[in-house]
Amino acid sequence: MLAYIIRRVAYAFPILFGVNVALFSLFFFVNSPDVMARQNLGEKRVTPEQIENWKREHGYHLPRFFNAGETGWSKLTQTIFWQKSMRLFIFDFGKSDSDNSRIGEAVCRRVPYSLFVTIPIFLIGMAIGLVFAVLAAFYRATYIDAALLVVCVFLMSIPLMLYILAGQYLLAIVLKLTPISGFARPLWIALKFLVLPVIIGVVAEFGSGVRYDRTIFLEEINKDYVRTARAKGLGEVAVLFKHALKNAMIPILTSVVVAVPFLMTGSLLLEKFFGIPGMGNYLIDAIHRQDFAIVRAMVFLGSVLYVGALIAVDVSYTLVDPRVRLK
Repeated sequence: MLAYIIRRVAYAFPILFGVNVALFSLFFFVNSPDVMARQNLGEKRVTPEQIENWKREHGYHLPRFFNAGETGWSKLTQTIFWQKSMRLFIFDFGKSDSDNSRIGEAVCRRVPYSLFVTIPIFLIGMAIGLVFAVLAAFYRATYIDAALLVVCVFLMSIPLMLYILAGQYLLAIVLKLTPISGFARPLWIALKFLVLPVIIGVVAEFGSGVRYDRTIFLEEINKDYVRTARAKGLGEVAVLFKHALKNAMIPILTSVVVAVPFLMTGSLLLEKFFGIPGMGNYLIDAIHRQDFAIVRAMVFLGSVLYVGALIAVDVSYTLVDPRVRLK
């Protein structure tokens, strides 16, 4: 098991390095430091001296990959690539381009607020999705299954923006059951502000989650081992929960990978519309301010979380099916 985990972790470094190089090329070749300086200082009446001072203040005055004016290892370390990209591997995100605040401190401060929203959405949505998927598989090819599919397709066809606006109008303005937006501290006071975004997040993910899980269950219950279990006299409930559910967990675990970065990085629209000071709100504000240091750090952090989730899922595969570790 340990060798399998080490092998999977070793595979992750070339992927993250490739992501790092792609990010650097995108931010420092397509968009040069001079352009970044003008965008932060203002396009009009910006002197070359102001641009150079801004670049020096933010560390963008260095060469991109190779510094011929230095000696030894400094030829590589005193470069934009080393200072701005390679330091991301030790989670040194540097400072914001717009206000010089430490990005790492802002991330640590904002991640808990994102988790307050995303973890309930993830857990409640996954539980409800599994229950209704098993229900659809149990009543497959009946009116219950057909009605559930119609509801899922209908819910999948509605954009998240419409869910947010309809939820705020109906539950907050008309029924006055929850605040329309905002956030408060401590957590027990903030719970009333989290109810509405959590409900909207669960409803928005309901259709796609149920349809995916239903497809997996229908594929499993038509396999030979399920037919053998039925031939032995087991009831349909026992077949679904004791046999099909366990084997269906491998593809279901794969779908969890998509949700793991979302837990940490937050939901952009939900946090922005409901005034939650999480990671999604932080990223949206950085895009509006054209703060490329924050955007670059958040993209790399998302890739690290995604790759880490892939490794966790690979390890979880071995718990469900030990044969996987031999591959």
